[in-house]
Amino acid sequence: MKEEKKTRFFKKKKFWIIAVVVLAGIGFIYSRISSSKSADVQTAKVEKGTVSEELVLSGEINADEYANLTFPASGVIAWVGVKEGDEVKSGQALTKLDTTVLNSIYQQASATLRAAEATVENVHDQVKDHSGDETYTQKDTRTAAEVTKDKAYESYIQAQYNLRHATITAPFAGIVTYLAHPFSGVNVLATEPQVVLINPETVYFDVSADQADVENLNIGQNVKIVLDAVTDKEISGTVIFISYSPKSGEVGAVYKVKVKLEDNLSSDKYRIGMTGDAKFILSSKDNVLYVPPKFVKGDVKGKYIELGDAKNKTYIDVGIEGEDRIEIVSDKVGMGDTVYN
Repeated sequence: MKEEKKTRFFKKKKFWIIAVVVLAGIGFIYSRISSSKSADVQTAKVEKGTVSEELVLSGEINADEYANLTFPASGVIAWVGVKEGDEVKSGQALTKLDTTVLNSIYQQASATLRAAEATVENVHDQVKDHSGDETYTQKDTRTAAEVTKDKAYESYIQAQYNLRHATITAPFAGIVTYLAHPFSGVNVLATEPQVVLINPETVYFDVSADQADVENLNIGQNVKIVLDAVTDKEISGTVIFISYSPKSGEVGAVYKVKVKLEDNLSSDKYRIGMTGDAKFILSSKDNVLYVPPKFVKGDVKGKYIELGDAKNKTYIDVGIEGEDRIEIVSDKVGMGDTVYN
């Protein structure tokens, strides 16, 4: 009997120990869930200031006066008159080929042309009295002489052009940003880029806008540009050109937009081809109430914010919707109120 009572006592004790452990575990889990939920609740203050609606488009730095300069013929560089970083004037000589071979080709072409012209004059003299009864043989002889003269003339023009352009000159004032060979004695091929010249005063930000976005853009519109290489600085700009015709080679209707950079660009920091984003200000309001976009929610009744606590829905009207601010319109909301997410 005593053994039975003892056994029952231990069973009851074991039951209560298990029950306490289970309840403690449930309490711990509940407290963790509650703390997790409270940690997920975010708040913000209703503030007053400027709200802007922006259109963000990608682009890159380009320039109106930007040229890759080449020789029209192959040859040996005889003289180099600039170095990278030099500022040059329009028409200034930059580099030159040895003209010995080019001049020889020109003289040969000139002599060949003179001979062809003499042959044509001779043939014309032979058939001048046969304009009405010219035979097929006479016509063939005359035509062959004239074709030979035409070919000789084209060769002469090409040789003259190559000789005249053996010196590369600056087509505009600017800065030499690339020089393929800063010394003489090097053999170069025709059309191989020798000098890259850019006029920094003509630099602009080149943007592509599709047909859905281009209707929101206007000449004179303010733009803020952030380059991928300089993310901590905004560059001010103004739209100066919007193309009337779409770009070729693009999928769909995509239009060129040029943004003049108002900042004085330094060639040490900004270069052709640098990419970034252009923010076009579509509309803007000052001195209005706003909250971050994630605090504005919606249901079948409309837009609302959770004001005062996480369960108090306050329905509002929404004005300008910016990237990081949304204008809220309501007589139930004031500056400094706390909103929940």
